[in-house]
Amino acid sequence: MNVNRDLWIETGRDARFLFPPEEIAQIKALACQLPAERGIPLSRFSITEIVREVISAAIVSSVSDSSVWRWLHEDALRPWFHRSWIYPRDPQFMEKAGPVLDLYAKQWEGQSLGPDDYVICADEKTSIQARVRKYPTGGPRPGKKMRVEHEYSRAGAWAYFAAWDVHRAKIFGRCEAKSGIEPFDRLVDQVMSQVPYKTANRVFWIIDNGSSHRGQPFAERLQKKCPNAIAVHLPIHASWLNQIEIYFAIVQRKALTPNDFPHLQAAEKRLLDFQIRYQEVARPFSWKFTRKDLKDKLKLVSERIVEQHQPVTVTYQAPIIENSPFWDQGREPSLVYTYT
Repeated sequence: MNVNRDLWIETGRDARFLFPPEEIAQIKALACQLPAERGIPLSRFSITEIVREVISAAIVSSVSDSSVWRWLHEDALRPWFHRSWIYPRDPQFMEKAGPVLDLYAKQWEGQSLGPDDYVICADEKTSIQARVRKYPTGGPRPGKKMRVEHEYSRAGAWAYFAAWDVHRAKIFGRCEAKSGIEPFDRLVDQVMSQVPYKTANRVFWIIDNGSSHRGQPFAERLQKKCPNAIAVHLPIHASWLNQIEIYFAIVQRKALTPNDFPHLQAAEKRLLDFQIRYQEVARPFSWKFTRKDLKDKLKLVSERIVEQHQPVTVTYQAPIIENSPFWDQGREPSLVYTYT
């Protein structure tokens, strides 16, 4: 019985070959490199390409795909996967994002929010198409999924503007023919004309840097329109900190997928009716990401940036499984929400 079972593979029914730890380490080190660093015209490695390269580089004379997969799997190395992400480029990222996280924790400038203070997250979801399928969608049947025709004609598109009361779990929204300053101002009017916001002490509007509500001009316009409203801008590339994006993700999943509408007005009705349905079960999102979490993540990113600008020699060390950065796009980490 071979005690070093992780170091051998079968190339035939009875043939066994030992692989020294040094060779396995070299294979893992190669898998950690980008193909371009080795002059290989690939965007990323597959198992087959790794095997081909280690043999070509004379690291080993022969090895099976399954063995290489097993060695990489031990250290959670999957070079054939990739994720999109963005490094924070705003030099005042912490200074701008911190107050937003404070508002989620019912704090502002070191003081607790009062009972007459409200926090609103707002943004627009653009280009929501109404796709008219060229053959009617078929409902699910025993043993068969819903069937949606691949081909469609476009019946137009909406820009969906929405605002979310963070602590009261209230949603407001409207469909507009296009995005822009005037449509967003109509959303502001829709919210601020209602009680309790109309007579509130302060209403904080958390927004990103989109053209409809960018920078100081929007802050001044909002203050002029509603003296009790305060604009709080997120840093650049920090929409993941805006809780309205959670609601947009729910809308996309629950109301817009699959996209199948007989006409443009049906898409508008679906969006507005969904608001009513969602409001029946809505509750504040359980937001867990704090200033401390943000500080730790920014420190981690700073260290990675420094590492990338230092000369390194590719070697394999003890297994390390690193978490993806907190702005990894397509996720909302550190928060919990449910809608069934």
